[in-house]
Amino acid sequence: MIFLYNIGLLLYWLGVHVGALFYPKARRLVRGQRWALRRLKRAMANRGQRRVVWVHCASLGEFEQGRPLIDKLRSRHPDIFILLTFFSPSGYEVRKGYPAADYVCHLPFDFWWVAYRFVRIAAPDVAVFVKYEFWYHYLKALKRQGAKAYVISAIFREQQAFFDRLYGKFFVQILGFCEHIFVQDGQSLDLLDSVGVHNASYAGDTRFDRVLEVAASASALPQLAQLTSPAYLTLVAGSTWPPDEELLAGLVNKTPNMKLIVAPHEVSEGNVRSLLSLFEKPAIRYSQWRENMDSVNLEEYSIFIVDAVGFFASLYRFGDIAYVGGGFGVGIHNILEAAAFGIPVIFGANYKKFREATDLVALGGAFPISSAMELLTVVGTLSIHRQRYEECCSVCRTYVQQRKGATEVILSSIIQ
Repeated sequence: MIFLYNIGLLLYWLGVHVGALFYPKARRLVRGQRWALRRLKRAMANRGQRRVVWVHCASLGEFEQGRPLIDKLRSRHPDIFILLTFFSPSGYEVRKGYPAADYVCHLPFDFWWVAYRFVRIAAPDVAVFVKYEFWYHYLKALKRQGAKAYVISAIFREQQAFFDRLYGKFFVQILGFCEHIFVQDGQSLDLLDSVGVHNASYAGDTRFDRVLEVAASASALPQLAQLTSPAYLTLVAGSTWPPDEELLAGLVNKTPNMKLIVAPHEVSEGNVRSLLSLFEKPAIRYSQWRENMDSVNLEEYSIFIVDAVGFFASLYRFGDIAYVGGGFGVGIHNILEAAAFGIPVIFGANYKKFREATDLVALGGAFPISSAMELLTVVGTLSIHRQRYEECCSVCRTYVQQRKGATEVILSSIIQ
C-alpha cells in the first residue's frame, strides 16, 4: 500500500508542476516549496537551545483553528521556538508575518527523503497537525526521531479512507504514529474505536475559542458604524462566491432600508469589478474608502465591499443578520465567526457535512436557502418578527459559548 501512496503522491506532484504552467496558485505552490528546506535550515540555526513546537496547518481555515493554541503557547511559554507551516500557498501568503510564530514556511510534499530531512532540520519536540493533513512520511519521521505528534480539532466520517475495507488499515497505521488525537465529537471517537485506534479523546473544536476571542476584541474599521443605523437592516456577508453574490444583489436591490457589507472569497480585481456591477445602489470598496477616508461619507452608500483579507471576521459586529458563502459550491465557509456575535446566520443548501451548521439549523439559529425567494422570505421574517429574531440571536450566542474550552484541554496535555 505504501507503494501506491508514493505513486499517488508523485502523480500529485507532477500534476501541480504541470498546472504551474497555467494556474497562478499552482505556480505559487511550486515556487514556495522550491527552497523551503534551505530556508528552514537557516532559520533553525538561530534557535539556540530553545525547544521547538511545530504547528502545521493546511490553509487559512486550519490556521484559525490552531491559532488559539499558538497564541497561548507564545504567551505562557515565550522561550519556545514556534515553527508554523502551511501546505496552501494562500495560507502562507496571508500569515507569513504572523508575530506569534518564530518562523513560517511552506511544507514540502511528503516524499520520504524530504520528510526525514525536514524533521531532522526542524528537530521538533512536539508537532501539532490541525484537523487534517495526515502525512505518512512526516508522521513516521517524527515517531522515529522521538518527537510527539498530536492532531487537534480532528473530525472523522465513515466516508474517509481510514474506514475503507480495502485500504483502511494503511491509513489507520498513520494514526498510530500520533501520540494523541483530539477530536471534535463523540461520533469521531466511536469511529476510531471501531478500527482499533484508542490514542484519542474528546476535546472539542478550538474554533469556538478563536471566534469568541475575535468577538470579544473586535475593533477593525470602527468607521463602518457610519454605514449602519437603527433605521436600516444591515446584512454582513462573508466568503461569498458568484452564486451567493447574485442572490445578495437581488435582495439588496429590491429591499429598501437595507445595507450590505460583503467580503468576497476571491478579492481579485476582476472579481470585485464583477461584484460591483451587480448592484443598483451606491457601493464603495474598502480600498477606495481607505484612500479617501477623510472625504468619504459612508452614510451615502448602501454597499461596502471588503476587497482585502485578514480582518473581516470582526465586521460581523455591525450586522443584524449574517450570510456565509460557499453553500452553492463545495460547502459553506466558517459560520461560527458570525454566530459568535449572536446574530442569525443564512447560507446555501450545501451545508450538511458541517456539524455546527446542522446543529444551528436544528436549533433555529441558522437558515439554509436554495433560491432568491427563500432568501427574501428568511430576511423578511427576521426583520418583521422581533421576538423570533431575538430567539435566533440567543440560540447562536449560547451555542458558541457552551462549546468553548478546547484549547485549554489540548494545551495542558501537550505541555505535560
